[in-house]
Amino acid sequence: MYDSPHRRFNPLTREWILVSPHRAKRPWQGQVEKTALPNLPEYDPTCYLCPGNERAGGIHNPQYTGTFVFENDFAALLPDVSGVTSQVSGKTSTPPNLTPDISPPDTLFRAEPESGICKVICFSPRHDLTIPQMSLDEAEAVIVTWTDETAELFKRPEIAYVQVFENKGAVMGCSNPHPHSQIWSQSRIPTEPAKELASQKDYYAEHRRPLLLDYLEEEHKRGERILASNDHFTALVPFWAVWPFETLVIAHRPVASLPALSQPERRALADIYQKVTIRYDNLFEISFPYSMGFHQAPNDGANHSEWVLHAHFYPPLLRSATVRKFMVGYEMLGMPQRDITPETAAQRLRELSEVHYSNAG
Repeated sequence: MYDSPHRRFNPLTREWILVSPHRAKRPWQGQVEKTALPNLPEYDPTCYLCPGNERAGGIHNPQYTGTFVFENDFAALLPDVSGVTSQVSGKTSTPPNLTPDISPPDTLFRAEPESGICKVICFSPRHDLTIPQMSLDEAEAVIVTWTDETAELFKRPEIAYVQVFENKGAVMGCSNPHPHSQIWSQSRIPTEPAKELASQKDYYAEHRRPLLLDYLEEEHKRGERILASNDHFTALVPFWAVWPFETLVIAHRPVASLPALSQPERRALADIYQKVTIRYDNLFEISFPYSMGFHQAPNDGANHSEWVLHAHFYPPLLRSATVRKFMVGYEMLGMPQRDITPETAAQRLRELSEVHYSNAG
């Protein structure tokens, strides 16, 4: 069936994707272009993320030597937006976490305040050092920082959700090449985690087992989409992958959040993170762009036995360093579509070395 057009179901979002493998019978035929790693200095005096340099508003970074965290100078969310007046109804909006009483005219023009805190996490003082080029200890320090920052935000009762994510590469909208990530926390659960929460709750209610653990067990039995695995995490190309080399990292137990990980699990997560990103870099021998994000359970005090911590990697490149997948036309108006199957993508990534190409030979 996988050789002809078919669609696949994503049980996390309960959405479908169209797969058209006949359009790419030989997806690796033709020239594979390579772009050398960017020739970046270890320190850039013009970079607003490097140690000691000036940021917006005349703030100077400390001479940090490890990870560095600060509140985003141009945050998408602000800590206090209570009392905001709706531009639609002219009414004063309710505080976060309360459902407003919407009168019938407002059901078509509904607006609500959204508050939150946005942070930036620099991975290291090095302007030129990405996670796949770091030591395992350095990569683990990034995981620990994400964990600690999430734990601090979880202490705030007004925060309903914490989204940790990394945009790597200019093509993914990254405005500064200094390796960094972001954390956006907000007063309501965002759309994608809300879909996954509903799906996992429904599955758990029916089967008394977490959806992702059952899925992971089946993937290990089949083996065809597994990229790497250790004692605590597995990386695979999901059966329902949309992006050409999309990857899903799944915990081996029903752990709901980064702060719930043990120290061995944090180190294992750093190991898997590097194994995925090194393979990405080795695929076309470039600093491979992607958007990555952790999906954690909401910060609502519930047990969340249904939730399994996982991370999505969404890379855009398709055939080379310069040929990428665009979500246009049918994808925007109909449903997501891909040509190469997830099985083909997994095989291609699995065959790559776990040693970064810049260090090989």
